[in-house]
Amino acid sequence: MNRILISGTNSNCGKTTITMALLAAFQNRGLEIASFKSGPDYIDPMFHRKVFNVETHNLDPYFSTEQMLCDQFIRNCGKDLSIIEGAMGYYDGIGVEGRASAWEVAKSIKAPAVLIIDAKGMSNSAAAIIKGFKEFKEESMVEGVIFNNISPMLYPLLRDIVEKEGIKAYGFLPREDKYSIGSRNLGLITADEIEDIKEKINGLRELAEKYIDLDGLYELAKSAPVLEASEDYKELIENIKMDSDKKTRIAVSRDNAFCFMYKENIEILEDLGCEVVYFSPLEDEKLPMDISGLYLCGGYPELYTEELSKNRKLCDEIKDVIGRGIPTIAECGGFMYLHDSIENVPMVGFIEGNCIKTDKLQRFGYIEIKALQDNLLCNEGDSIRVHEFHYYDSENCGEAFMAKKASNGLEYLCCHGSDSLYAGFPHIYLPANPDFAKSFVGNARNWEG
Repeated sequence: MNRILISGTNSNCGKTTITMALLAAFQNRGLEIASFKSGPDYIDPMFHRKVFNVETHNLDPYFSTEQMLCDQFIRNCGKDLSIIEGAMGYYDGIGVEGRASAWEVAKSIKAPAVLIIDAKGMSNSAAAIIKGFKEFKEESMVEGVIFNNISPMLYPLLRDIVEKEGIKAYGFLPREDKYSIGSRNLGLITADEIEDIKEKINGLRELAEKYIDLDGLYELAKSAPVLEASEDYKELIENIKMDSDKKTRIAVSRDNAFCFMYKENIEILEDLGCEVVYFSPLEDEKLPMDISGLYLCGGYPELYTEELSKNRKLCDEIKDVIGRGIPTIAECGGFMYLHDSIENVPMVGFIEGNCIKTDKLQRFGYIEIKALQDNLLCNEGDSIRVHEFHYYDSENCGEAFMAKKASNGLEYLCCHGSDSLYAGFPHIYLPANPDFAKSFVGNARNWEG
């Protein structure tokens, strides 16, 4: 259970770059590592999984209770080391209270936190910042700092300044543009899109090995106390498992166009006895054989509209099988794919309307959706906490659920729902309400095709 949480003073301070540098450096030492991401982000975990081939999961206090976070961490932690990457600034979260922040994750799983500061142009101000973060909460979990974007000449001064205040400095990372990882509106670009990704990661590893106190960080990680697992999760899974000799096969979209999914969603489907089979809407002309359910996850279909549209055989088969009632979850990018079109380029054509690009995020953030009618996932009145993050919008968002924003209480209609369908922009985190997963799997098991 050795663990540290890497967070930052704010977004874009370098925590993702330093997290990747640490993953590469510790992996190069032969350690068996797992990584986690605080908050709802699925892009960084996907990147870690692809580049480092490590087990990667989310830890989100909005979706999970404190004990659930502990259970999820214990279930998926690395044999030698776990590195948790924070989101936004360390204390940033929902509303004035900052609920569901990286700090809540650190406190819940008792992980020592190391703060990343972009210290370019700073000296004594760096100590004021880190001291403020350490003292802002009585149980801040802040145990040290790594400086980003500074020169080797400046580091000794910054180290002495912060350590004079009783705060341990674990090194720094100098700015090297040639090792930077690109991004787009939803976060990092995917690993498959970076031709020289291995060279970039090797460069970051070498910088970490040269300038960061890896031994000190590992000792800090080993100082984290033992966590006690509960029986709640095991009992919950046992309670919702359904005995059946039939192996229920669920087809899940996975390629460059559809790559955003919570690993925990796949795991809970497998816990319920499903066999998950992947397919590519970009490459495959047919759905997998003998499936009883369909899960179209999010991603970047807007970047591949021509390729998706040209694969008419698969589009037509998906439209037909959904029309015949195969239990289907389609979220965000998968929801867009089911429309008549994206930017007027023909898609599957099951949901009427066009999806269009806007110039700002649409309905961004944590929400809770409450069913206004019985549907594939739940009964009328049931709810689940979810997340939205998209620039595209639909002419036909649906009216099967009422959404309520966690930050300000704003309500709006969303999502399509029927006995065999959930389709909408919100990304569902199934462990937040496992009964939704049970209902999906139960309907899939009963579908006769």
